Amino acid sequence: MHSYLPILLAIIVTALIVGAVLGLSALIGPKPEITKEKERPFECGYIPFQEPGKRFPVHYYAVAILFIVFDIEIIFLYPWVASFEAVGKTGFFAAIFFILILTFGLVYEWLRGGLEWH
Repeated sequence: MHSYLPILLAIIVTALIVGAVLGLSALIGPKPEITKEKERPFECGYIPFQEPGKRFPVHYYAVAILFIVFDIEIIFLYPWVASFEAVGKTGFFAAIFFILILTFGLVYEWLRGGLEWH
């Protein structure tokens, strides 16, 4: 437990410093007046030509989430490759099982039409 004490202490000190800075800025910082002009969106000094709020299709977010999931999962294969000789046959079959689960997930999304761009 002693080896985790410096990490816990660093987290506590960081939280205290961040809390103090945010609290002080809220207390002594300027309170800007909210006007209609300040509430308008800013586009590099130009007057916006269209109102924000155009919705993206849900499909866009689904593809983004799938990309992140598969990207993060593939990152877990790098330590396995780096220690390939040390993990032996058990590690090899565990990685194959992991890759099969990823493949089944990808095939499921493909057959369901989750990767089709409309």
